[in-house]
Amino acid sequence: MESLYRKYRPQTFDDVVGQQHVVATLEHAVLEGRTSHAYLFCGPRGTGKTTMARLLAKALMCEQGPGHLPDGTCEQCRLIAAGEHPDVYELDAASRTGVDNVREEIINRVSYAPVSGTHKVYIIDEVHMLTTAAFNALLKTLEEPPAHVVFVLCTTDPQKVPETILSRVQRFDFHAISPAELSARLVYVCQQEGFSYDQAALDLVVRHARGGMRDALSTLEQLSVFGDGTISLGAAQDLLGEVAVSTLSSAADALARRDVPALFAEVGELVDAGRDLLQFSRELAAHLRDVYVVAAVGARENVLAVTPEELTVLQNEAAAFGSVDRLSRALGILGDASSEMRTATNQRLVLRSRPWPSAWDALSSRSALSLSREGRLRLRLPPKPPLPRRRNRRLSAGPFLWRRRSPSPPQRRSQRLHLDRRPCPSPKLRLSQSHRPSLPPARARSRIRASFSVVGVRWLTICSRPLLLEGRSS
Repeated sequence: MESLYRKYRPQTFDDVVGQQHVVATLEHAVLEGRTSHAYLFCGPRGTGKTTMARLLAKALMCEQGPGHLPDGTCEQCRLIAAGEHPDVYELDAASRTGVDNVREEIINRVSYAPVSGTHKVYIIDEVHMLTTAAFNALLKTLEEPPAHVVFVLCTTDPQKVPETILSRVQRFDFHAISPAELSARLVYVCQQEGFSYDQAALDLVVRHARGGMRDALSTLEQLSVFGDGTISLGAAQDLLGEVAVSTLSSAADALARRDVPALFAEVGELVDAGRDLLQFSRELAAHLRDVYVVAAVGARENVLAVTPEELTVLQNEAAAFGSVDRLSRALGILGDASSEMRTATNQRLVLRSRPWPSAWDALSSRSALSLSREGRLRLRLPPKPPLPRRRNRRLSAGPFLWRRRSPSPPQRRSQRLHLDRRPCPSPKLRLSQSHRPSLPPARARSRIRASFSVVGVRWLTICSRPLLLEGRSS
């Protein structure tokens, strides 16, 4: 049995869901005969990058000739759709990452003429997995390929592609498919396959697909097998691990009331039911985000895609929290918990170890205090006391002894320098223990030079360095 995502893969440009900016550009290029020699399709998984590459190959090789869009009925189009065309090479760069693979499968064969078509198309999937040497080997061929060769590079991580490659290709960014387009496509598939479906179940599948058509169709196929052709909401919740809205509301109400035992009881029930706590934390964060929006901008119908009854419930929960700061803090705590739970062996312990009540109480008290002018004044720190003024200390120096003096009125230079009246020693003096200064050698040397700049003892400045070195060695 063929998978649904392969069975309902678009065969023409008109069948493509979303990506209208890419479809329109490629259609104009084909009709005007202005196709490029290299393209780069980048975007999330399941958004149609490889499918668009095949459609471009069909447009280049269709038997209707240049200037026409492919209809998918000619022999060339059927061979490309089946993956059997000899001139369309689909290479997986994740398994062919080396320079030898690029040389053998592309460089050495690119000059050969097409076998049955008018062009040779190389579709390189996950191109960011190539090594630097492989990119360098492909660089010259990608820049100046033969006239009949077209390269289509597909990747989910364009940041890893070198700038030298990006400058030689036309880049197209594929966007996540909108929920409305995904839902309409799922309804079309259910009608074609004869499935009975619940619209709420399809909405749940669309929300978990996160903009990827392949993920949505794969989940729809699983649900059809599980329910024997019936797509029900209960089966979708069991398969996807979805938490009921009532459970999320109960958890949010417990957080608003700071009722930690009630919150832990909800977590325990989810664990006993076999639910994924990581999924629960993500859905609770999404629910609190809606409450945050209502608390910030009010209960407006055009802000959130919810029913009036759900909007009323969100408004009541926002009033229970009291302030936007508490909701912001809650979202931050849940985000940190989700990051840790991805790699944690005990997700329940990570979820329970969050600082639920204490951090919010402190935050709410600080927020309430900051709302009033008196509170802002009380939060201000007192001014720092002025630093004490440094006393102007002068050094009165003798040959080897310094003492500090209190401030005195200005005096003449000869009077300010109080030299010891002991006879000056000879230049070859060895400094004894009693004559050594108490300061370190470097500071003593600078003090000696500053102090003995008087006429009659200036020679000691010249002799201070060898004297200190000689005294240190002794």
